[in-house]
Amino acid sequence: MVVPAQESLGKPLTGWRLRLYTIIFEADTRAGRLFDQWLIAVILASVAVVVADSVQGVGPAYRTVFSWLEWIFTIAFTLEYAARLLCVRHPLRYALSFYGVIDLLALLPTYVALLVPEVHALIDVRVLRLLRVFRIFKLTAYVSEYQSLGRALKASRRKILVFLSAVLMIVLVMGTLMYVVEGPANGFTSIPTSVYWAITTMTTVGFGDITPKTDLGRLISSAMMLLGWGTLAVPTGIVTAEMTARRLATVPTTRTCQECLTEGQLPEANFCLHCGAKLSEYFNDAALERLPQD
Repeated sequence: MVVPAQESLGKPLTGWRLRLYTIIFEADTRAGRLFDQWLIAVILASVAVVVADSVQGVGPAYRTVFSWLEWIFTIAFTLEYAARLLCVRHPLRYALSFYGVIDLLALLPTYVALLVPEVHALIDVRVLRLLRVFRIFKLTAYVSEYQSLGRALKASRRKILVFLSAVLMIVLVMGTLMYVVEGPANGFTSIPTSVYWAITTMTTVGFGDITPKTDLGRLISSAMMLLGWGTLAVPTGIVTAEMTARRLATVPTTRTCQECLTEGQLPEANFCLHCGAKLSEYFNDAALERLPQD
């Protein structure tokens, strides 16, 4: 017997679960936008508490207040995480996704510190507390610009990898050349050390802990600086061109496939572009009216 996709895991995606899904995962509705705005405010407030708690003059003085705030934030993120697992069609798939792991990291340190005190003997409690700063990554799920940048980086990854491989070849050759020209007497004690110098020079960082002493070495350094200055713009141009092309090719929406959780489905689409699953028809008509018209 074939189980329909709507009834997978015995949880049909209808009624209140469908409405909850639309509010949490799709920001084209008024309720969805309001949910995202409140969640962004809570995330920023929780990260601000973590940062303030690390300040020596502030943390000890307001320890009780910070503890109460931390539990309020943790409970809020726990309810949000539970709501996401309830309304998605495949809870395990979401839990193992990037955003699912980030959601778990947002609440896990507080519970670990409370329920497993012995862990303090294995790891500094400050590390557990600072793990809460991972909540800042939750912002990428609710700000469309982050998602647009992520898609552009993913689409241009081959070009970026080719660019990085060319840069690595250049720094390897130039580092080896500087090792031959300058030698250990001038601080270039090995090829890896010389490659480190080439990377800091080409990226225009220039720590100054290793500097050429010979005229030929300074000439090579000058060429590396000019080469690095012109090279920095290449990855920026690649990603910008990809973002422009994607923006012209598609209409940005937050409509999400309930099977594979892929966002950016076209408003008029009936099936997912990636997995082919049937898309929900529960889509606010007001959202369609706000989209740009040709």
